[in-house]
Amino acid sequence: MAKRRKRRSTRTKKKDEYPGWAWGVWGLAIGLSVAAAIWVSDRRGQPIQTIAASDPASPGNALDDNGETATPDVEPKKRRFDFYTILPSFEVVIPEEDPEVVQDTAPKAIEAPGTYVLQAGSFTAYEDADRRRAQLALHGMKSGIQKVSIDEHTYHRVRIGPTQDLEELNMQRSRLRAAKIDVLIIRLGD
Repeated sequence: MAKRRKRRSTRTKKKDEYPGWAWGVWGLAIGLSVAAAIWVSDRRGQPIQTIAASDPASPGNALDDNGETATPDVEPKKRRFDFYTILPSFEVVIPEEDPEVVQDTAPKAIEAPGTYVLQAGSFTAYEDADRRRAQLALHGMKSGIQKVSIDEHTYHRVRIGPTQDLEELNMQRSRLRAAKIDVLIIRLGD
């Protein structure tokens, strides 16, 4: 007897999947329906503004006992934003004066109180400014480099301070003079 063979179906399985464009349309429809529901619920939450009907103009309403035009008692409308009134109170006035700059040539002590900065040099190359800062560090003074662009040129200023202690300021000046480092004294203000 011949054995029966199981017949394998050569047919491919029917795909139960939907094409990609159908899924895209389905997702778009769901997204639009959610957006529409949110939009409608947002619109319901806002009160509808109504304009109160005013009394019709009549000579009796418009004139008071003296024959002058009567002004109705209307509450002033509350502003929604306050920055129109707050902004002018925060106005910043920039002084037109430049800071007072004096070259430190005389060994006189500074006695006028105020805030001072000592400028130990202005260099076009950062390396030179860093070298001067290291030189000041060897003398025990903390300094910083300020990058300034004027027109098309860039300068690196080496500055010590600011300080309000006049005794410390005069001591730093004498140490810089002993090290033969020229400085500018810049008075920033009181």
